[in-house]
Amino acid sequence: QVQLVESGGGLVQTGGSLRLSCAASGRTFGDYNMGWFHQTPGKEREFVAAISRSGGSTYYADSVKGRFTISRDNAKNTVYLQMNSLKPEDTAVYYCAARYGSGTALTTRDYNYWGQGTQVTVSS
Repeated sequence: QVQLVESGGGLVQTGGSLRLSCAASGRTFGDYNMGWFHQTPGKEREFVAAISRSGGSTYYADSVKGRFTISRDNAKNTVYLQMNSLKPEDTAVYYCAARYGSGTALTTRDYNYWGQGTQVTVSS
């Protein structure tokens, strides 16, 4: 079992930056692949970025490549999402997710645990 708590969301203007954090507690953080997803009202939760257990492999949705960076600090039990050049279409609730064990995890059904979400709003 792992508990996830996101932070760092807020209101930012187009072109601005935010860094989301997700603090994990419970089992050994390094045993988990981590991911970020976002969701807007009436739509399904969508993949944003993922990172392997060691941090050696990262994956991104096409819509955020070159603008967002996922990273992790296993000593601090934390995964980050640095978001630059934000656009109004990035507005959503952002969720952190954890998947125990190995394997690429790019869809919601790949993940076992979820945080409560943090709102990101990008004004035009």
